[in-house]
Amino acid sequence: MSKDKTQKTVQTTGHAWDGDLQEFNNPLPTWWLWAFYATVVFAIIYWILYPTLPIGDTYTKGAFNDITYTTEDGKTETTHWNTRALFEKEMQEAREMQAKYVERLSDASYQEIQSDPEQSGFAFSMAKVLFADNCAACHQTGGNGVIGMYPNLIDDAWLWGGSFEQIEQSIREGRQGNMPGFKGQLSSQQIGDVSAYVLSLSGHEMPEDEISRGEEVFAANCAVCHGNDAQGKTAMGSANLTDSIWTIVDVPAADSMEEKKSAVMELVREGKSREMPAWKERLSDTEIKILTYYVHEMGGGK
Repeated sequence: MSKDKTQKTVQTTGHAWDGDLQEFNNPLPTWWLWAFYATVVFAIIYWILYPTLPIGDTYTKGAFNDITYTTEDGKTETTHWNTRALFEKEMQEAREMQAKYVERLSDASYQEIQSDPEQSGFAFSMAKVLFADNCAACHQTGGNGVIGMYPNLIDDAWLWGGSFEQIEQSIREGRQGNMPGFKGQLSSQQIGDVSAYVLSLSGHEMPEDEISRGEEVFAANCAVCHGNDAQGKTAMGSANLTDSIWTIVDVPAADSMEEKKSAVMELVREGKSREMPAWKERLSDTEIKILTYYVHEMGGGK
């Protein structure tokens, strides 16, 4: 390489030790210095605007106006601006807005709520909390229920009716369902025959002779509750036996036809009682209305 090539000279601070140990002078980049100055300016502005600097046993209160808010228990507070007070103020505004929507819902009919997307959306959001707090323990979070204990609310099979009025009645007053046991009235063969007949109503293949005998047993003992057509009676909360929806006996979970029949026979033999508690003393009229709307829409009510 040519010795004429210019070599860059590194600046030093002029300090030297042991003759040749020198301190280089490498200044910070200009952009870095300006960024540092900006943070200093920002810090000063922040100290002025927000509660920040400790002074003895207190601190600076900032430059924002005082905040006045009302707590959930009705107590009015006024304090300097801070995030806690801002949160309380926002919660107060949310409660006031919620109260307006609740008032609108309390005055609206079910059909008006259904036709108004804004009211319907609010009803759903509030009902999810009400349902989780009061209903999910039995009917499960998604309303699927538990076969044999608590009805499924999303399958459009309504034991006590699926209209707004019928669902509201169920929630407000409660329901008492009772399937009597027939072990003292029917023989083992009769219980087996009527169980075979019941299974045949929902499409299960059973021996024709059992079906024929079971139909007679059904007409004499079961039709009074389930109807001659076996489609149930909403006034009594008796199940529709023709729709393949099983609320008490988990027939779909049985592996064989013999197990399905045994499960139905057990119910016919022992019976089953279930109770839906009344909520009129624990929920307000508006809360019952909101839950009624939610359950109706969740299950595709009638």
